[in-house]
Amino acid sequence: MSSRVHDANQDLGVAPEFIVDPELLDAISPSGDRGGIVLGSGLQGEPLTISALRSTPTRIVLVGGLYLARQVALRAMAVGAWVVVATGRPTAWHVLSQAAGTQPNGQPSPLVQIRRLSPVELPRPSEDAPLLVVHDGGPTPQDLFPPRSPWQTTVYVLPYLHPQAGAMANAADLVLMQRLPAGQAELAARIWRLPPQMMRQLTTLKDDQVVALGRNLWRPLRLVTTAKEKQILGPVRRGD
Repeated sequence: MSSRVHDANQDLGVAPEFIVDPELLDAISPSGDRGGIVLGSGLQGEPLTISALRSTPTRIVLVGGLYLARQVALRAMAVGAWVVVATGRPTAWHVLSQAAGTQPNGQPSPLVQIRRLSPVELPRPSEDAPLLVVHDGGPTPQDLFPPRSPWQTTVYVLPYLHPQAGAMANAADLVLMQRLPAGQAELAARIWRLPPQMMRQLTTLKDDQVVALGRNLWRPLRLVTTAKEKQILGPVRRGD
């Protein structure tokens, strides 16, 4: 049994539809799924979610700017996830701690932990308290926090595509890509065997556009940012 994901942007030469295995439907699906994080809207304005928090260990590779990575983390917090950020630039992530607020005793909320890029003991994830680990370690990250248990998702934030990150990117359950320069789009085409029209589309995405990529999945979408998120993160942008 299979299902189809329709791409309405047929006039750009992108294949109009793709056969998607049922297990991939929990990666990109209509809003309302348990564990779903609304990421943006489709080309017809329909809301789209990524099921980033689910009962199987999950890897997501994000190729793009810090804005998108922080937005995904904020939305995981909003649905009740623990968020652990391992990063070499902790000050860039302090907005998450501020957004999480404080406990009644005035201490920072334990739901958000900003860590260094070194192995640490992680909270034990569960269906009621899933775990999102954000690995912000540059274009060739070490796999310090591989998802090994149900309800754990690790997001690898890649500021740009690097040939040495190809194996990790290719093994991801879902890849979210913002606009790429021509050379990196060519590398993406080699990693995922993209046809020329898809490679070109990666170079022409607007600042608020993302392509969701998976096995037999290619879905352009537009980021949607709430007023509260704008206060925390600023306007939508491609870079950091």
